[in-house]
Amino acid sequence: MLHRQPDMELVGEASDGYEAIEAFAKFRPDVALIDLQMPGMNGIYTISAILEKWPDARCVVLTTYAGDVQATRALKAGAKGYLLKSMLRKELVDTIRTVHSGKSRIPAEIATELASHLTSDALSAREIEVLRMVREGCSNKTVADRLVISEDTVKGHMRSILSKLNANDRTHAFSLRTLSARKPSPQATPNSRRLLSRSSSSLSS
Repeated sequence: MLHRQPDMELVGEASDGYEAIEAFAKFRPDVALIDLQMPGMNGIYTISAILEKWPDARCVVLTTYAGDVQATRALKAGAKGYLLKSMLRKELVDTIRTVHSGKSRIPAEIATELASHLTSDALSAREIEVLRMVREGCSNKTVADRLVISEDTVKGHMRSILSKLNANDRTHAFSLRTLSARKPSPQATPNSRRLLSRSSSSLSS
C-alpha cells in the first residue's frame, strides 16, 4: 500500500517496543506507526519513551478495538493518530499525511467511543451527547431543539468540548492540532514522508 505512494518511504520496521525505539533513533522517521500490542514493551510505553527523547516525534496508534482504554492512554501519552487495523486500507494513507502535516487524526466514526474513555479532562454526559449529535451532522439549532436547550448553551458545550480535547473542528472533535511541524529529513525529497512501523504485512505490502 505505502510503496505505491510517491511521497512516502517505509524506512524501517520493528518486531517489539525495544526495537521500535532503536529503529526510531536510527531512522528518525517523520511518522511512526505503533501497534499497541507488542511483546517486550507495549505501545504506550514505546510512545512515551520515544517522545521523552524526541518530543517532536509523531506516532500513530494501531489497535484492534474501537474506544480501547489502552489506546486512549496512548493518545494521552502523546500519540497523534489512532487507527483500527480493520481501517488501514481506507484510512492509513490519509492519516499519515494528516499527522505529517502537523495535525492529529482520529476517524470520526470512533471519536465518540473514545470520548467515553476519557478520565482527566473528561467530557460530561451532556457534552458526549452533544458531540455524538454533531458527529451525526446536526446543526447547533437541531441539537438545541432535541435537547430542549438554547443554541447558546449548545455553543457553550462545543467550546468546552473543543477546549478539553484541543480539537480543531466540530466534526472531528478528536483531530487535535499541534503547533509545530518537523522539517523534512535532508535525505528525503521535499514532500516525502519517512515511515517506521512495527512489522505487519498490511503495512509493508
